Amino acid sequence: MTKYVAFLRAINVGGHTVQMDNLRRLFEALRFTNVETFIASGNVIFESKSGNIKSLEQKIEKHLRKSLGYEVRTFVRAVPELAAVVNREAFSAKELNAPGHTLYIGFLAEKPENEATRRVLALSTATDDFAVHGSEVYWLCRTSFSESSVSGALLEKTLGLSATFRNVNTVRRLAAKYS
Repeated sequence: MTKYVAFLRAINVGGHTVQMDNLRRLFEALRFTNVETFIASGNVIFESKSGNIKSLEQKIEKHLRKSLGYEVRTFVRAVPELAAVVNREAFSAKELNAPGHTLYIGFLAEKPENEATRRVLALSTATDDFAVHGSEVYWLCRTSFSESSVSGALLEKTLGLSATFRNVNTVRRLAAKYS
């Protein structure tokens, strides 16, 4: 069995409230085992015999759409992948540790095309900086999130791909707890 984390988009935001015990039951109905949730922002840890991440994402999305009545984009990563994601040095330690700086990680279903990556990197300003590695976008915000001119929606539009973003601390905690 492989341990995975599903990062769900549109859970407990925008009026779509889902209780975590209900979310666990929805994943258990898919015959996943050892299902847990991690904070109430759509992070579900589960085990599956399947090694096909695309198939898992599609299966979860279809079941959640049917059960919840709306689309829930799903981005699945095997737990060992999370360690690589959080250990990637997208920005210098000095930048990451500067007061007021926050790193967000955007999970994508696939690696963006070179042109999409170029467009995201072109959004960089003195406030926001970006790096793209594989199917993750690293967003260094040097101010409060509310003062940034960039949003997850703008990044999705620029990429031409759906994404869900998490604070690096959440991803680090997941990687540490389940690795």
